[in-house]
Amino acid sequence: MEQKRASFKTAELAYIALGAALITVCAWITIPFTVPFTMQIFAVFFSLILLGGRNGTLCVAVYLLLGAIGIPVFSGGKGGFSVLVGMTGGYLWGMLLIGMVYWIFTKLFGKKLWAEIVSLVFGLLLCYMFGTVWFTVLNADHGFASALMICVVPFLLPDAAKLALALVLGRKLRKLIPVS
Repeated sequence: MEQKRASFKTAELAYIALGAALITVCAWITIPFTVPFTMQIFAVFFSLILLGGRNGTLCVAVYLLLGAIGIPVFSGGKGGFSVLVGMTGGYLWGMLLIGMVYWIFTKLFGKKLWAEIVSLVFGLLLCYMFGTVWFTVLNADHGFASALMICVVPFLLPDAAKLALALVLGRKLRKLIPVS
């Protein structure tokens, strides 16, 4: 009877570390606007597409763990557990939901374009929902609808563009780099 592989190859560990580093660098890239945008979610999408569901989700987990222990990996060069339990912490934890949804979808349906798009969009919607509920629980000044207008609506189009860019780049690079 064949046993399932649970261990990681050295190359996989290196790619996971690089994915977490990419998420960090992209979290530091700020595009000024009424509400400043980062490229963090692009890096999450890109890591998932390039590395696959398991390893891409582990990139996000490593990134969150690094931030939790105080390394300044989050937007604005912040770090520490207080960021993960702060007002926007729900959106950070929500990135794990994106990874898990992508992992499940691609396990069930393969890496077909439609499955990747549906899983990333659904995962992003769950991230928005989780983060917004988190935000409203911690911020009594805003109801859910108000929080959506502040924390989600301004990001819909930019995040859609980041998703499209990650799909194009990730799917092209995946053919060139044997990562999973």
